[in-house]
Amino acid sequence: MRIGILNCGGDCPGLNAVIHGVVGAAAAKGWETVGFRDGFEGLLPPGDFTFLTPKDTEGILKQGGTILGTTNKGNFAAKIGEGDVAQVPQEIVDRAKKTLDQLEIGALVVVGGDGSLTTAQQLYEQGWPIIGVPKTIDNDLKATSMTFGFDSAVSSVVDGLDRLYTTAKSHKRVMVLEVMGRHAGWIALWGGMAGAANVILIPEIPFSYEKVVEHLRVREAQGYKSSLIVVAEGAINPEGNLTTIDENCGGEVRLGGIGDQVARKIGELTGKETRSTTLGHIQRGGAPTPLDRILGVRFGVMAAQLAAEGDFGKMVSYHSYHVGSVPIKEAVMELRLVECDTEVVKAARAIGVCFGD
Repeated sequence: MRIGILNCGGDCPGLNAVIHGVVGAAAAKGWETVGFRDGFEGLLPPGDFTFLTPKDTEGILKQGGTILGTTNKGNFAAKIGEGDVAQVPQEIVDRAKKTLDQLEIGALVVVGGDGSLTTAQQLYEQGWPIIGVPKTIDNDLKATSMTFGFDSAVSSVVDGLDRLYTTAKSHKRVMVLEVMGRHAGWIALWGGMAGAANVILIPEIPFSYEKVVEHLRVREAQGYKSSLIVVAEGAINPEGNLTTIDENCGGEVRLGGIGDQVARKIGELTGKETRSTTLGHIQRGGAPTPLDRILGVRFGVMAAQLAAEGDFGKMVSYHSYHVGSVPIKEAVMELRLVECDTEVVKAARAIGVCFGD
């Protein structure tokens, strides 16, 4: 059997670990692995691909990004706007299928987020032997309790907060750190908790500047001269709007700037010197944590196992320390958002963290 693998959408720490897992497990079964470059685009004739052996993936566990490349643009672009998913034109699907058939690919592992997996589901419904692997640093897929890349992103947030703490304390400032999280605030919540943030602002919990300022004034009255605020890029400002960088980027609206907005408003209302930092794509880069390396390899191995069983149309998932699978169709139907009464939020409130509500 010959198995194919491709990465779609944004890059993410741990992608190479998945490739390593798929290639190693496939080789152990006596199979060949074909890696397609730059996502589904690599399937278009004449095809942009490479044959992968365990020797080719040696040493890639510690590398960020992906040796195959990825893209969220092109003929298979999944997101065309806020909540809108594109249908791939039939002519494009048919052309790509020719490459799959010519290479005699018996199973195609698609490593991507909700948009890419929605495209994968469309292809599966047309008879493609598809297996999905969830990829998102946002950790926001309902069908799996954890995605690889999340732990690495949280680690970069914690590192940023640790560094901001010392400069904030030295200058008696309020420091605001903007992190990723379009719809879900998991990165801000976990990163803020581990990095000892005093205020955490996330998309799921509407905030007001008055509540944040009140919390900062109480802290100052208690003798604290500096504070740390973490805000997810998708946090909705008190006017009920998202803060955007680019409204016309050919896909979903690019978010950003809420950190500067929060810092400016907090400075005006408190009179304290306030600075903001946007972590941005630092959260996506660099070496994956050991947890993400192990999770990525396990996901890759499970994908190869599903291929061996001919169990197509499934996505690898992780629940209660166990790697299993769920139908892709179910996996892309609902996002996993932070609930206001979740245990982590309750724990944060119990130690005095303010969510601005």
